[in-house]
Amino acid sequence: MKKIKFLLLSLFLFSIIAVIALKIIRHPSYSIQTSGKLYIVNKLSSSITVFDLYQGKELAEFPIEIEPHEATTLAGQNRVVVTNYGATNVVGKSITVINSKTNKVEKTIDLQKSLRPHGIIAFPNSNKVGVVTDSGNELLIVDVEKGTIEEKIPTQQHVSHLLVLHPQKPLAYVTNINSNSLSVIDLELNQVIKNIPCGLGTEGIDITPDGSEIWVTNTKDNTINIISTSTNKITDTLTTGNQSLRLKFSVDGKLCLVTNAKDGTISVYYQKSKKQIKIISIQGKTKVIERILYHTPRPVGVLMHPNGLYAFVTNSNANTVEVIDMKTLTIVSTIGTGKIPDGMALVESNFSEN
Repeated sequence: MKKIKFLLLSLFLFSIIAVIALKIIRHPSYSIQTSGKLYIVNKLSSSITVFDLYQGKELAEFPIEIEPHEATTLAGQNRVVVTNYGATNVVGKSITVINSKTNKVEKTIDLQKSLRPHGIIAFPNSNKVGVVTDSGNELLIVDVEKGTIEEKIPTQQHVSHLLVLHPQKPLAYVTNINSNSLSVIDLELNQVIKNIPCGLGTEGIDITPDGSEIWVTNTKDNTINIISTSTNKITDTLTTGNQSLRLKFSVDGKLCLVTNAKDGTISVYYQKSKKQIKIISIQGKTKVIERILYHTPRPVGVLMHPNGLYAFVTNSNANTVEVIDMKTLTIVSTIGTGKIPDGMALVESNFSEN
């Protein structure tokens, strides 16, 4: 009987030690120092985490509308705008404006009949943002200062999701998941001028800094289509990892990072040669011990720091952001977040708290 009690007590103590050790190992470790504040959109928590990248600490986490998804920083760096997509049983139809000086919600703008806003981007030198709606299948031009919808441009496609702006021309490009296409929108005519057929499940998108190429991920056939902006035609198709969700070019445009959600990896490509040069693996999937010690990784969103030194990748299963050193192409730090982090926005150091 004593042996059984001793055995049970030993198992109990071992379990406690194992849980504590697991929490210590899984605890995010941030060791770099760079400028700015990172705004992390937490879908399941319906919250925003604000992290000071210089001090290496969380400044705030505050609630927001049901299941926010993506974010952008307005010109002037004093506002971050977030799309409120909604949950399975609640349809979102608004965007939230956050004051980046106070880290408080400034206002929420009702998008009326435009449902499930997802992709968002700030227009340069203005108070306007472009918002793409999954259910409405339209590009909205919203004046954040006035709180009004200035234009509503139908994409004529299904599940319009993410967008980029051409750096020199009045053009917007929108991915359409269910239509497997890319919409080219003339922002002076306020209409679609071409829908380009792509691979299956066209979702992630970015444009080269010089505006010459659009790269889009096709999540259902694990490819990237490369599209010339001068001809609006596909010039190359690259193979990616499993379920390539998002991609982003480095600040100098030489590299492109692609998140492969089901593989738990980030692929790195040279923009010029179109060759894959590295696969960055996030801990938690490749080995049995890693699977025990870490959450199964699921990289989703990717954001480049304007200084070009770091990339940030949301790891939605682990509730973290992985920080990638762009010189070594290795993960060098981890930031803790709310539940299921997705989109991100960065406010530069002139508004960072000291």
